[in-house]
Amino acid sequence: MIRNWRDSSADFLPDLRMGFDNLRAHKLRSLLTMMGMIFGVAAVVAMLSIGAGAQQEVMAFIEQLGVRNLIVEAREASDQQTFQKVRKLSAGLTFQDYRVIQANLEGISAASARKRFTPTKLLPKPQGDAPVVYGVSPAYASIANLQVVSGRFFDEEDTENAAPVAVLGEAAAAALFGTDDPVGQYFKVNEQWFQAIGVAGSQITLQADVAGIPAQDRNNLIYVPLYSAVFRLEDGQSRLKDEIDGIYLQMRSSEEVPASAALLRGLLNVSHREAGDFTIVSPAELLAEQRRTQRIFEMVMVAIASISLLVGGIGIMNIMLASVMERTREIGVRRAIGARRRDVIRQFLIETTIISLAGGVLGVLTGVGLSQLIGLLAGWSTIVTTWSIVLAFLVSVAIGLIFGMYPAARAAGLDPVKALHYE
Repeated sequence: MIRNWRDSSADFLPDLRMGFDNLRAHKLRSLLTMMGMIFGVAAVVAMLSIGAGAQQEVMAFIEQLGVRNLIVEAREASDQQTFQKVRKLSAGLTFQDYRVIQANLEGISAASARKRFTPTKLLPKPQGDAPVVYGVSPAYASIANLQVVSGRFFDEEDTENAAPVAVLGEAAAAALFGTDDPVGQYFKVNEQWFQAIGVAGSQITLQADVAGIPAQDRNNLIYVPLYSAVFRLEDGQSRLKDEIDGIYLQMRSSEEVPASAALLRGLLNVSHREAGDFTIVSPAELLAEQRRTQRIFEMVMVAIASISLLVGGIGIMNIMLASVMERTREIGVRRAIGARRRDVIRQFLIETTIISLAGGVLGVLTGVGLSQLIGLLAGWSTIVTTWSIVLAFLVSVAIGLIFGMYPAARAAGLDPVKALHYE
């Protein structure tokens, strides 16, 4: 066995040196042959890195929503005609709905209604976009996994008393008070003064709607007690609004979420008489769907990018066939002095493997650089995963070997006598 290994290595090393010599003798042709593999591998790596970055951001956002949570979002009317049509069937999302859900839906560990306002006036004047006000219950902090990094969140007593206190999101604190510590300071929303008692930590934000959840900078929010929002900020708001515009529910177990979502939908459909003026969001179901979508997306991207690798493989085959024609006399000489068919096959396969390996390495480096450049210029999140590099590299080598097999077999099949007389 050791002798066989030594014999194989003794045959392989000279062929390897000969392969490098032949490729160096035709540098430009070898480089052009590699280009198809380089661009193919780079396309696979770059596409998968862009897809992985986008999907990870969405999935992190969904996970932040909480896999044990259910969210009811009101579909509020955008014009008077639609508003009147919906109101003939439904009163919109109300505190009555909130109480009915709590009374009839089992397994709820925490719940909060939400009343959202867009202030018409803020003092101090914010730098940049004006923060949005969320009127919520104290339970919202645990439901939304909201971390208070400075100060405290308001409690039940603040809610019952409609206390004029607020917790600022990270971006809202910076917009209103700059680099100053906002805790303890006062600010004015419309005609009401509030005292900042805490600052919330950073949250993941998406630029587009996700399954009924409107796109919003979740760091540019002002959280106030629910009744403070209802009683202190109600005046001046549009009449085309529901009594509340959101309900957050946290279940005791993630296993209860699918059945609870179905029951919740049934309860609201009955009370709203199938008006279709609400959306139920189940982050657990969204996460599972997003993972399925990611797998399909990755397969499609790999299939598209593999076309480039296929073209590169065809290029290798064409060049190697031309090389067989050019080196017909060389092959005849080798066969005449005792080289076997498998020796000739090995020689040409080594050359195609070198081209594929070099193209694969350069393609991976190009793909990583390309994904970083796209992320920098477009502002996208890109993630180069190990498996995408391994996949692209292995596919490039496999294509090189497959498309190099035919030229190698054709070279080995040449008649030595005719090859020696070939001009």
